[in-house]
Amino acid sequence: MERDFWLSRWKENNIPFHESEANPLLLKYFKELSIPKDSRIFIPLCGKTLDIAWFLSKGYRVAGAELAEMAIQQLFQELGVEPKISEEGKLTLYSANGIDIFVGDIFDLSKEVLGPVDAVYDRAAFVALPQETRIRYSSHLTQITNDAPQLLITFEYDQTKMAGPPFSISTEEVNLHYKSTFTLKNLASQEMVGGLKGHSAKENVWKLS
Repeated sequence: MERDFWLSRWKENNIPFHESEANPLLLKYFKELSIPKDSRIFIPLCGKTLDIAWFLSKGYRVAGAELAEMAIQQLFQELGVEPKISEEGKLTLYSANGIDIFVGDIFDLSKEVLGPVDAVYDRAAFVALPQETRIRYSSHLTQITNDAPQLLITFEYDQTKMAGPPFSISTEEVNLHYKSTFTLKNLASQEMVGGLKGHSAKENVWKLS
C-alpha cells in the first residue's frame, strides 16, 4: 500500500508536502548540529525538496533516498544539472557533483552503497510512515548512517480527527525509537500557522546527537 500510495501521489502531482521554499525550521535549527561545510548530509524520502538546493548552496554535499523516480528527474531538472544514472543493486543512482540520490526502496539501501554520512536531515520520512513501519525504519536509518546525528522534524496533533500521512508523533515515540542510540533534545515546539489540513497541530524540532 505504501509504495503504490506514494507513487500515485507523484504521478497525480498530488504533493502538498512539497514546499515552495527551503523549510524555515531547517534554516533556523540546522546549525545546532554544528556540521562543517563539505559534510555529507543524508535526506531520507527526499522527493524534490528545495532543502537540497539550500544544502548545496551552503557548501554541503547531499545524499538522498526516494521511491518515486519522477520526483528525482524533476529535482535534477529544477537544479539545472544533468545527472549520471547508474544501477546500484535494486536501486538507481542519480549523481552529479556534490549530490547522490538513490531511487527505490530505502530498505534496499545499505551502509556500503550509501557511503559515509555526517548528518541526517529527516523532515518528511519518519512522519510519512505508519507506526509499524517506523520501527523498522528508525533502526535501518541509524544502521546505514552509522548513528550520524540527526535534525528530525515531527508533527503532533489529535490523530482521531485526521488520518495521516503525515502522522502524529509523540515525544514518547521519538524516545522509543531513538533514545537508546542518541541524546535527544527538543529544540522547538510550535503551533503551525494555519494548522495541518485544517486542524491544529504542532511542529517539533529534535536534535539527535
